[in-house]
Amino acid sequence: MSARTPGGDGGTEGRGPVTGYAEYLDLPQLLGAQHPRSSPVHHDELLFIVQHQTSELWFKLVLHELTAACRYLGGDELAPALKCLARVKNVQRTLIEQWSVLATLTPREYAQFRGALGTASGFQSHQYRAVEFVLGNKDAGLLPAFAADPAAHDLLAGLLEAPTLYDEFLRLMARQGVAVPAEVLDRDVREAWTYRPQLVPLFRAVYEDPGAPWGFYEACESLVDIEDNLQMWRFRHLRTVQRTIGDKRGTGGSAGLAFLRRALDVTFFPELYAVRTVIGT
Repeated sequence: MSARTPGGDGGTEGRGPVTGYAEYLDLPQLLGAQHPRSSPVHHDELLFIVQHQTSELWFKLVLHELTAACRYLGGDELAPALKCLARVKNVQRTLIEQWSVLATLTPREYAQFRGALGTASGFQSHQYRAVEFVLGNKDAGLLPAFAADPAAHDLLAGLLEAPTLYDEFLRLMARQGVAVPAEVLDRDVREAWTYRPQLVPLFRAVYEDPGAPWGFYEACESLVDIEDNLQMWRFRHLRTVQRTIGDKRGTGGSAGLAFLRRALDVTFFPELYAVRTVIGT
């Protein structure tokens, strides 16, 4: 007796060609996009490729949600922006957990196909850079590195000129009566965000004043969640690299662990951490 689905048709309604699912997801292209370069092909190279391809797909969704959140905040629609951020946080948890899969790759296994990567490096991910741009860690000096990829270059150039998620949130607060300083609202959004102590009293009021809008508090905590998750992703990245290649330089000539350690010091919303020192004092 063959296994049947609850519908009794074995999952192939009408017994016609089963093509709609594959066509909708473009599975032939998606599943045919893994091209190991080691020769002979090493068993574990597929793991390495799939890990990074799925990460890029998740980054695509994170960007989709973060840029939508920026648009919602710009239109004074805080609730749907918060929904976008909630989705981002769940995607981030998936990205964090994915490192446990790559961590099954032993140093010996990776060494057997690492040379086939050539100059390819995760540091070249334009989508990861784009996420950092949206969150406030902008660097115009990165754009020339993507000159050979017009789509990537244009994406980053557009985000360089656009307000960050934090900028849009602060502008929304100002439009709703919070006295955000003009020098913050009028800052050059092409520059990386830097700590602004004059914002700390404003956020203190959000956290301590019972009459403060709950949505502001929820947004602040969502931003902190996103930064915490990104820092955890960075840390898991560092530890996975460390257990796989130690202190070797990364592929493509990257600094490897040294760069990853420096990245842990980068913060996106420093005032939302600084305010915790003064709450209740």
